Amino acid sequence: MVQYTDAFSGFAVPDLDVARSFYGDVLGLEVGEEMGQLALTLPGGSRVFVYQKDDHQPAVFTILNFVVGDIEAAVDEMAGKGVRFEFYDGFDQDARGISRGMGVEIAWFTDPAGNIVGLIGNEIT
Repeated sequence: MVQYTDAFSGFAVPDLDVARSFYGDVLGLEVGEEMGQLALTLPGGSRVFVYQKDDHQPAVFTILNFVVGDIEAAVDEMAGKGVRFEFYDGFDQDARGISRGMGVEIAWFTDPAGNIVGLIGNEIT
């Protein structure tokens, strides 16, 4: 059996400088560099590798989920930083984009590359 020493996920963006600014300045994550690409340190210490792909196509699924204690306050704070929350057919979302009734409160936004990111309240509804 293979003995793994580490594991991490990754996703693509078309512009690393734009991604660095968004994930570092807007979302407040620690952003480092590895092999000329970006390494995000997530809450809890996990890492995600962000690499440049010139012919990038945004993911059509959620690439990251962030859990917050107060989703309404988090949505308001992020909206104040220019984050626009998405609305999807089939989900009962309030005026701010927060969906309730799936067992969790969740709101979605996209990064500048169009990748979908989720914001999840830590209270199960």
